[in-house]
Amino acid sequence: MKRIRDKFTRKRIIIIAIIHVVVIASIIRFFTYVNNYYEATDHAKNYIEHPAEGVTVRHDGRNIIYEPENPRAGFIFYPGALVQTEAYAPVLEKIAENGIEVIEIGMPHYIAIFKANGARGIIDDYPEIEDWYIGGHSLGGAMANMYAKVHVEDFKGIILMASFSINDFSDTDLKALSLRGSEDGVLKMDKYEENLKNLPKDYKEVVIQGGCHSYFGDYGIQDGDGNPTITCEEQTDIVVDEIVKFIE
Repeated sequence: MKRIRDKFTRKRIIIIAIIHVVVIASIIRFFTYVNNYYEATDHAKNYIEHPAEGVTVRHDGRNIIYEPENPRAGFIFYPGALVQTEAYAPVLEKIAENGIEVIEIGMPHYIAIFKANGARGIIDDYPEIEDWYIGGHSLGGAMANMYAKVHVEDFKGIILMASFSINDFSDTDLKALSLRGSEDGVLKMDKYEENLKNLPKDYKEVVIQGGCHSYFGDYGIQDGDGNPTITCEEQTDIVVDEIVKFIE
């Protein structure tokens, strides 16, 4: 009987040890993954350090705020996964130059899924702004839409950059803008096409000829992306122009 108990105890110890090894390995793998993010270029960071006249850029400890002197609308932006927040500065600062307050939500480990409710409380902080839009890049766009689905009454429109919505907005009065690059190698086009039906019926789709997934920010070329035939600066200007026209 004692031998049976000893044998059972040894097996249990081995099983517990294996579980601990698997858990530790998973934790190590997770932190290796989340710490391997795409860094903003110096060019992108320059838009934060030296914004255009009339725009103030500040960090409140959580988010980056791009603030024009007299904002006529607000835009809450969720960045893409594993992309440093500052990488979106060229697009967002230029949007602010056009009188639109932009609040870029800082994400834990640069992954929006960890802070899908990041927009909570933002609108209340700016009572002087009546018209609000929400959106984001890639996974950030999907998470922003999840938030918008629960707070439809707070927004006039949603903006997707190389992203799609799994939430159904087809019966809402929201405006919707969907932007993607023709050379995007990251966006899953089957999922993108399948989920277009979730957008409001009068949504606007813009395909940026020669554009790619990575150039919605400024962090180099992402693994698996296509080969763009335009520059990052050219795509930035197109994105800014389309978003500003959409909000107007």
